Amino acid sequence: MNVVYFCISRILQLVPVLLGITIVAFLLLRVMPGDPATLMLGSRGTPEDIAALTAQLGLDRPLWLQYATFLGDVLRGSFGRSIAYKTEIGPLILERLWPSLALVGLSTILAVVMTVPLAMYTAVWRGRLVDQIVKLVFVAAMSMPPFWLGVLLVLLFAIVIPVFPVSGYGDTLLSRLHHLALPAFIIALGTSALTIRSLRSSIIAVLGADYVDTARAKGLSESAVLWRHVFRNSVSSTISVLAVHTSWVIGGTVVIETVFGIPGLGSLLVSSISARDYPMVQALTVTFAVLVVLINLMADMAYSLVDPRVSLS
Repeated sequence: MNVVYFCISRILQLVPVLLGITIVAFLLLRVMPGDPATLMLGSRGTPEDIAALTAQLGLDRPLWLQYATFLGDVLRGSFGRSIAYKTEIGPLILERLWPSLALVGLSTILAVVMTVPLAMYTAVWRGRLVDQIVKLVFVAAMSMPPFWLGVLLVLLFAIVIPVFPVSGYGDTLLSRLHHLALPAFIIALGTSALTIRSLRSSIIAVLGADYVDTARAKGLSESAVLWRHVFRNSVSSTISVLAVHTSWVIGGTVVIETVFGIPGLGSLLVSSISARDYPMVQALTVTFAVLVVLINLMADMAYSLVDPRVSLS
């Protein structure tokens, strides 16, 4: 089975998963205690306002028809209309999607840049002082709550040493990278704490393999042995750890985006919950779930590219 057929089959397998996601997101609004329209309007809502909002949300129609309408909105990318923002939800989510993807993407790049050399170095020189220091620093970083670490780094690098902006997203590419550098680094610290441990353990296990000794006996340089034989055969398990943690980061951007004032999906979710904009919350639930599914799909594809021994089925 070639890679193209593997990718197509994986995408087709995701169709029932994505359908299940829409069903769960749709039912979340319906299984909440109380009437959704009453919850949105609160104590200030009159019976006439509640009836009007119920009709606007389509809650007075049969359940199957409500779901069919919701699924149609999802397939069109509109997701219906926001109560708080008085506009179509789809374009608003698309606008807020790019800052979140940029934050997650930059943090993943930083995590990989930190993980690969540090894991390789600490595995080769395991037990040395540098190995102990790296483990101590990253375990401490992973133990700190992201919002607390974010506040500390803002105080240090935005106020005491004004190197990075306090908040915002910027207007140009360089300005946005400047604004995202500090929050992305905070996320990358937590990711690296996991991936370094995973990759280091895999490298140590591979270093003791017979084919590594054979490669050295053939006269290959130590760098060629490490990168061509050891690293390539060690990275598969770390891809899984990175994919799982990145999936968690997708939802965890709520905290970081709120601390740093980044106009992404996380901050949009917080404001929508505060405004009781349940159609927006419903749409964001689907969006976050789809992003997690796509990350896992990319991880599956990465397995086949990194390790041809992985069964493409």
